Amino acid sequence: MISSKIMKQIISKIAKTTIPSNVIQKSKKEIADKVYKLVEKEIQKYSEVVELEFGGSYAKDTWLSKNADIDIFIKFKKNVSEEKLENISKEIGFESLKKYSPYVRYSQHPYVEAKIKDTKINIVPCYDVKIGEWKSAADRSPFHTKFMKKSLTLKMKNEVRILKTFLKSNKIYGAEIAKQGFSGYISEVLIFEFGNFENLIKSISNIKENQIVGTTSKSFDTAIVVIDPIDSNRNLAAAISNENIGKFILICRSLKEKPSLEFFKIKKSKISKKFWNNLLIIKFEFKTRSSDIIWGQIKRATSSLSTQLELGGFTVLRSKSHTDEQKEAYLIFFLESTKISEIYQKNGPEFFRENSAHSFISKNLNNAELVWVGNNRKIISLEKRKHTNAESFMKEFLKKNLQIGIPKGLEKDFKCGFKVFLGDKTLSKSIKEEVAELISVDGTLLHFN
Repeated sequence: MISSKIMKQIISKIAKTTIPSNVIQKSKKEIADKVYKLVEKEIQKYSEVVELEFGGSYAKDTWLSKNADIDIFIKFKKNVSEEKLENISKEIGFESLKKYSPYVRYSQHPYVEAKIKDTKINIVPCYDVKIGEWKSAADRSPFHTKFMKKSLTLKMKNEVRILKTFLKSNKIYGAEIAKQGFSGYISEVLIFEFGNFENLIKSISNIKENQIVGTTSKSFDTAIVVIDPIDSNRNLAAAISNENIGKFILICRSLKEKPSLEFFKIKKSKISKKFWNNLLIIKFEFKTRSSDIIWGQIKRATSSLSTQLELGGFTVLRSKSHTDEQKEAYLIFFLESTKISEIYQKNGPEFFRENSAHSFISKNLNNAELVWVGNNRKIISLEKRKHTNAESFMKEFLKKNLQIGIPKGLEKDFKCGFKVFLGDKTLSKSIKEEVAELISVDGTLLHFN
């Protein structure tokens, strides 16, 4: 009872800080109206365009004052080809935002982005379709906007703001591939489903594995399932990493047990400096491209090289990718040890498998260090490793097996040069902070103290 009372006091305090002031609302509206008119003027040139509409958190009035984007959706006739939709939407975006240094971003379709007074403007193409007749992922967005404008009360809209602040403070907010966290729309869906922030915290604290939030007849294999209210076949939680889902559940439990304003403040991770030398770092420079593309590439590269390290006998405890989105990228691996034994045991077939056993013995008798029959019924050989040092292993691997270890899109960048090194050598302060995350106690877990 006491904790519930404290929870309500905390929510009340946070609520007062999340609603944008009248001054900020006025400024945002001026920018939004200005851009809308610019885009509206441009679409007159194209018969393929049906209409324009605001989307995202601005349209739904769930935006946070510090970083609210303004999304404008260009709705195309459904018979327009994908290629034409992409080309025309880029032309419209670049022409209407030409005074603001526009650039292309990528989702399923490319879209144009620019900044006006620290406000991101996104000009996004979609098809004008009926509900359920999706031709692209963006086609759902106008329906999301319509649904939430109708379904969320004024109080619920502010509860969404509280939830977003909570997620941001615990570094698990953001749908972009770099973050793989909770999107603004998921935040709205969660408040819609649970009614308010307090109910959500209580419910997530007790959530079970694979539990479904929402209604669907389809089954999904993710840690939790959050169904899109306008598309029962779509699991919104599929885009969230297991790590971020885990953090969310744990901090909800902790907030429920010990309500505090501290949950709405960013907690610094606790670094274990003794593990600096357990870090293997690959640094390279890349030719400028969309941030969405480079993040996707380096994440795939990190996953692929983790596998190669494991195959080489090195135990990868954690890994991550980082880029400044301009020219530098880092692939980082926290290893159990950067030096391993010169020898390892290889299990062969069971001795009952006549042909396989004979083949394994013949092959290894002269090449292996030792061969013997194990108590596990298997023929065992003792092999000698070529590399016992993670640094030299990775250097040689990348020189000889580039096409295996990294995505095709990074090959040219790697051929221009890369560095492989251990620990905190030659790292700038900002990069050091990113790298240090791998050898830190997660900030969200410190709430359990």
